[in-house]
Amino acid sequence: MALDRPACRKASLDLLARREHSRRELERKLDKRGFAGDLIDETLDELEQSGALSARRFAESFVSARAAKGQGPVRIRADLAKRGVDSSDFEDLLHDGSIDWSAIARKVRAKRFGRDAPAAYAGRARQARFLQYRGFDMDQIDAALDIGGDSD
Repeated sequence: MALDRPACRKASLDLLARREHSRRELERKLDKRGFAGDLIDETLDELEQSGALSARRFAESFVSARAAKGQGPVRIRADLAKRGVDSSDFEDLLHDGSIDWSAIARKVRAKRFGRDAPAAYAGRARQARFLQYRGFDMDQIDAALDIGGDSD
């Protein structure tokens, strides 16, 4: 396979046709395919300018998919940062109010532990640790555990 600009562009577009990618993900995948670093940078710059590669679009897709899987904003934020997405491309998505994180936390807790909130401290602590691992903050965890009378 020729490792030239058209081949790099085609490989990039083939990957983007399957799903949205972050720039860092594409860099890693193209590097694995043997493309030179400067060629990858030039190609991805062109794709960003044309709109084919968009950090914002990737972040929207990622947040939506992860929320649907029952992950919270803390974990999603860390995963996006790990993928090289700048916080300016996703912070508003996590806080715009279109996603009810407390409702997701309640649903995740109920799926794992049943509908009734735990009465004993040990059970509450166990469930809180589980929700914290899933990426929910303390307010969302409190809502999921019905602390303070916040029930659905």
